[in-house]
Amino acid sequence: MHILVAVLLAAGAAPALAAQCAAASGPATAALVELYTSEGCSSCPPADRWLSAIGGRYSAAQVVPLALHVDYWDYIGWKDPYARREHSLRQRKLSQLQRLALAYTPQVLVGGADFRAWSGPEFDRAVAAINARPARARIELRLLSASPKTVAIGVQAELADAGARRESALYLAAYENRLRSRVIAGENRGRTLDHDHVVLDWQGPLAFDERGRLEDKREVPLLPQAVAEHSGVVAFVQNRRTAEVLQALVLPACSRPRPAR
Repeated sequence: MHILVAVLLAAGAAPALAAQCAAASGPATAALVELYTSEGCSSCPPADRWLSAIGGRYSAAQVVPLALHVDYWDYIGWKDPYARREHSLRQRKLSQLQRLALAYTPQVLVGGADFRAWSGPEFDRAVAAINARPARARIELRLLSASPKTVAIGVQAELADAGARRESALYLAAYENRLRSRVIAGENRGRTLDHDHVVLDWQGPLAFDERGRLEDKREVPLLPQAVAEHSGVVAFVQNRRTAEVLQALVLPACSRPRPAR
């Protein structure tokens, strides 16, 4: 996950900060919100703005937002700089699991399920329903150490029911906020678009062991062009058969511990 260096620590920061940069999920389930979007789609900017506003309406314990830019709009004349083929593939796979006729943009998934009423009061009710559920997984993220060129990221997770280990997996997504593009072609030609929670790197699925536990450490190279204070990493556990999200956790750029809620 090459972007994760900037996600958690500014370049050249002391290794001592690593012990202070951590997050742990709480007893309630956070709602993972995935927006599938594209700079080549004229109906997507309102959804992008809606996703950007989520942070001001909900705490990180309630909602964990991600914007996944897809690449299938690139043919129309504008290549989205944040689009990834793997985002398109994930969207199609989740659509197939839910027997949707097609993938579309903007599409919002809440807790792994297609949610078309994202712009109305139904969204608040959906989030509240997810938050009311006891978490079926626990996640911890920690910055272990840092050097001028790399950092070590630690992730731990445990399922409430170890019997669900074969159909459960953990995913990691590095994101950045406050991104801006001047679009010069395609459906949004002439517009300046602002984005938050944009996924720039993705890893998973990571498997659980026989005890329903997962522990991993990853060395990540530094990308000096990324803006550390605008970045973060998300980890979530998902049922690969049903797409239901069992728990989600966000670790923004930080310099002090974030206690479990």
